[in-house]
Amino acid sequence: MTPAELSAAIRACLQAAVDAGDLSVAVPADIRVERPKQREHGDWSTNVALQLAKQAGRPPREVASLLAARLGEVPGIKSVDVAGPGFLNVVLDAAAAGELARAIVEAGAQYGQTDVGAGRSVNLEFVSANPTGPLHLGGTRWAAVGDSLARILAATGARVAREYYFNDHGAQIDRFARSLLARAKGEPAPEDGYGGAYIDDIAARVIADALAAGEPDPRTLPDADAQEVFRARGVDLMFAEIKSDLHEFRVDFDVYFHEDDLHGSGAVERAIARLR
Repeated sequence: MTPAELSAAIRACLQAAVDAGDLSVAVPADIRVERPKQREHGDWSTNVALQLAKQAGRPPREVASLLAARLGEVPGIKSVDVAGPGFLNVVLDAAAAGELARAIVEAGAQYGQTDVGAGRSVNLEFVSANPTGPLHLGGTRWAAVGDSLARILAATGARVAREYYFNDHGAQIDRFARSLLARAKGEPAPEDGYGGAYIDDIAARVIADALAAGEPDPRTLPDADAQEVFRARGVDLMFAEIKSDLHEFRVDFDVYFHEDDLHGSGAVERAIARLR
């Protein structure tokens, strides 16, 4: 018996009590069940009797006892106890757990899927880590949360697009490019720049890639031109590493949106002009 099935069973018992004239309450559309804080209290617990007692005009424990009697006759339920001020603690039959396992195995990948989200389109943007350094534990955490949420939404029948917003424009990218150029020249990183061994590694790769392509050593270019080379290629290399790490973590995206493209298209300037 799943939590949803138990919730439906409790609701059916409550409706039966109302139909029989034992209770006079509005039957809730959904009844919440949850794990008791102490496992010895049962498999599942609900406080529905506490919620309905005032409406019923009866003590919560009395409402709970009335429901417990009916709920104890439901197949798959071993016992129902009334606890504290009026909680219902439910113990399931071991056979019920076996039937649940059977249902899961027989349904395979379709188990738990619904159509409640059918016809909906969801754009889910997550991770979007700063592109000036390797993916760290914080970004990895959001990769796990975001991908799990995307899978849950997809299981409801929704069309889900996973988006990575790549913020490759602005002051942090300029600092990144200056840091790469400085390290390539053997100079310390700017005071507001980025350090770490990865900066040396990327700077060396930018130089190696340029020479392999028959292009000038970027260190020989004027600083403004050199910085642009390190910006463009350094960002590409950093982003490729981030994408590779995420792929190894089994998180892939449908859309990679670059902030720099937004600025390059003139969309930002047009939006600001409209606002003005």
